[in-house]
Amino acid sequence: MGEAAGPRLTVIAGPTASGKTALAVRLATRAGGEIVSADSQQVYQRFDIGTAKPSAEELAAVPHHLVSVVEPSQTFSAAEYQRRADAAIADITARGKPVFVVGGTGLYLRILLHGVVDAPGALPALRDELEALASAEGREAVHRRLAQVDPETAAKLPSQDLLRVIRALEIHAQTGVPASEFRRAHAFAPDRYPFALYVLEPPRDALYRAINARTEALFSRGLVEETRELLALGYGDAAPMRSVGYVQARAVVEQRMSVQEAIHDTAQETRRYAKRQLTWFRKEPGARFIAPPYVELSPAAP
Repeated sequence: MGEAAGPRLTVIAGPTASGKTALAVRLATRAGGEIVSADSQQVYQRFDIGTAKPSAEELAAVPHHLVSVVEPSQTFSAAEYQRRADAAIADITARGKPVFVVGGTGLYLRILLHGVVDAPGALPALRDELEALASAEGREAVHRRLAQVDPETAAKLPSQDLLRVIRALEIHAQTGVPASEFRRAHAFAPDRYPFALYVLEPPRDALYRAINARTEALFSRGLVEETRELLALGYGDAAPMRSVGYVQARAVVEQRMSVQEAIHDTAQETRRYAKRQLTWFRKEPGARFIAPPYVELSPAAP
């Protein structure tokens, strides 16, 4: 596979609380570059504390793109992320600045760097049918249906992941081939940009300490109060309200958890999320894992 044409991106990925933002701001400041966020929660306006957005000082130090750009009630897809990130990269490059892409949302990075699989759209009637089946007979019934037509995908997806199970059945219904086979056929598209992908990987104990400390800090900074205000504004059904941190803070607001219980649960779920992030990035082609203090990563790194 040859290298794609276009601006060369320095991509800094890794699990939550691994130090991505601080490192990116430091490198972009030295290089005179700008940052394009790859975080599926930081795109939303008003959800600030729980999404651990860059601080006011960090935002002032380096121009950031795709932070606080979407109303919480809007839907925001990975394809829309790709479109907006492409526009930001073109704008930064046109002004002669280096581009740093920073974030932990693996799907956003994969789509930006490698493209979207041109899969068929949703089938609302089939989706309604399968959701009704899940309600009546349990999600396992939908999973069994997938196993009949696409055992490979079914083996990779737990029955509780209803959204992806249904998506795989939609692809099969419209193409006549298993989703696993469909995706393999689209796996060799050329990269969309030349890039260097660095994945920050602190030692596990250090990462977990950082996650615990960040969780304490989010609640100390007013996560429960922010959540209460967002609920009062009518954002209870907004996508970021379903993310780790806001789920627990909402439970405090609704008196289903104490603050200490919420802190403990948030830290535990965040640690699990960090593990899933690292698992995702280990499958990314070209990823280079680096440990603190990240001295081998510089703005001029090839």
